[in-house]
Amino acid sequence: MANMSDAPKQMSNVLFGAVLAWVAVMIYASSNSIVTLLTQIGEVHQVMGRNAITFCNLLALGSLISLIPMVFFFHKDWTRDNLRKLTRKDWMLLTVSAVLSSAVTPGLFFFALEHTTVTNVVLIGRIDPPLFILAAALILKEKFDGWAFLGGVIALVGAAVIIGLKGDGATFSLGVGELAAFVATLTFITSTIVTRVGLKEVPLGIFSIYRTILGTAIYMSIALYLYGPDHFQDLFAPVVLKWIWVYAIIVIVIGQFAWNLGLKYARSGDVALATSFSPLAAITIAMVLLDENPGAGLIPGGLIILGGIAVAQFGRIRKERAEKQALEEALRLEGSANFKGV
Repeated sequence: MANMSDAPKQMSNVLFGAVLAWVAVMIYASSNSIVTLLTQIGEVHQVMGRNAITFCNLLALGSLISLIPMVFFFHKDWTRDNLRKLTRKDWMLLTVSAVLSSAVTPGLFFFALEHTTVTNVVLIGRIDPPLFILAAALILKEKFDGWAFLGGVIALVGAAVIIGLKGDGATFSLGVGELAAFVATLTFITSTIVTRVGLKEVPLGIFSIYRTILGTAIYMSIALYLYGPDHFQDLFAPVVLKWIWVYAIIVIVIGQFAWNLGLKYARSGDVALATSFSPLAAITIAMVLLDENPGAGLIPGGLIILGGIAVAQFGRIRKERAEKQALEEALRLEGSANFKGV
């Protein structure tokens, strides 16, 4: 009956994971606005006629800087005993996660943004929540959350309404950029699934540090191969070193820690629900930080997204009530059995 006594702790961990998943989504939703602000600063303070604060420089140097707090907080995880416990499967999952999440996915999204509009990338990315729930059910054998899936689909419709009514001439077309965004979304879902599997057996410190080092090295190698040896020539320019901390601390360090812990403890439905709110959060943050005009679709599309969140939340409440009733009934039966035994 030890499992019964552990139930409150498990529910607390699930709530903790859900909160962190929301925190991570809000941070990642603000990342585009933060990067835009930093690149605008780079345009004003150029280095020999070049903007030194580029996406590649921010990602590469920010990842390297994030290793500092990781090593400080997680160096105790890097013990011989912990390393010996890791199997070949664990190292394989770590490597796959590093390649997908820290190299392939950001590289594909960067390529997509170079060949299509941000709105098209956002629209394609909204297939993530419902696909993630399906993948978690089919691959991880988690119980299919129909309410969360329906909420994700409704939120996808809301995102489409926002983009469709933007009123700035934005149109959707299928080209190489859209294809790259679609593949990037699939690799992101894959890396998320791998992360959920890997974090079950691997200490967070080993997972985070290994993934960051390997993923950054692979990403920089690919960028140098594609763009040439001068691509990172301004990586350590004073203006980059001055402003990189904004991106590194907020987006990479806090965002990554919250996301990893959220994936470890939250249920797939909670993660999908949080990510469904991402487009509305990103638009709102852009309005505040960049003074952008989202167009006439914000209110109807936003209401649809909120409706999707409400639907998924309704299903979650129903599920939690059923679980609570089942737990209370099991405890009642256990108490009755113990009384009869006396």
